[in-house]
Amino acid sequence: MVGNLLLRGMLAGLIAGILVFAFAHTFGEPLVDAAIAFEEASAQAAGEAAEPELVSRATQAGPGLFIGVMAYSIAVGGLFSLAFAFVHGRLSSLSPRGTSAVIAVAAFVAIVLVPGIKYPANPPAVGNPDTIGVRTELFFLMIVVSLAALIAAVALSRRLSGRFGLWNGAIIAGVAYLIFIGLVLYLLPPINEVPENFSALVLWRFRTTTLAMHAILWAALGLAFGALAERQLAVKGGQRGRPARAFR
Repeated sequence: MVGNLLLRGMLAGLIAGILVFAFAHTFGEPLVDAAIAFEEASAQAAGEAAEPELVSRATQAGPGLFIGVMAYSIAVGGLFSLAFAFVHGRLSSLSPRGTSAVIAVAAFVAIVLVPGIKYPANPPAVGNPDTIGVRTELFFLMIVVSLAALIAAVALSRRLSGRFGLWNGAIIAGVAYLIFIGLVLYLLPPINEVPENFSALVLWRFRTTTLAMHAILWAALGLAFGALAERQLAVKGGQRGRPARAFR
């Protein structure tokens, strides 16, 4: 059963990847071009030699972008299916579509939205190359902390639901998650390396476009995988004469 779900998760990732690539190629790449043009103009004004182009922009924006997006989306789709297989029928009594939707929303909040509040995406020409290691470590630390806090909030909600009810337990756990994340956001060091003369409009559009790409990915995964998993589990349940669970 898990193997079948894994294949469906990868298929859902494939569908999501196609949508993300179409959006990124249409709306994201022009912003990358604008940022690169700013970077080249700044280097020329400072009298610096232009760096050799190892890979053409046409290749980066076309095949390179497609391969990167598809590989990432399919991999995330596979991990998504494994999370679904663990949660469905154990931590949730929702239908396969409902479980898939909840996982997608939770993952978007914990992996994309919360880390992006503290460390938003930046286009080329924004950021000091000497600090890229520190920035990367802080960003992934924020993802790990956010995911761990989300898992703890789910466990807390289940413990409180028996005493306060399902909705009240979920609300209390959600508030605790927000308070903890707010404290983490406050304590972690900020990073502001945007050049003073960099276009605020390009920066804003790049960050909102990046956020939209992730929203498309997780929405497509939640909807596509939910539909595929529901059909698979319905078939298995019908064959056995009782409701199917993700793990057998």
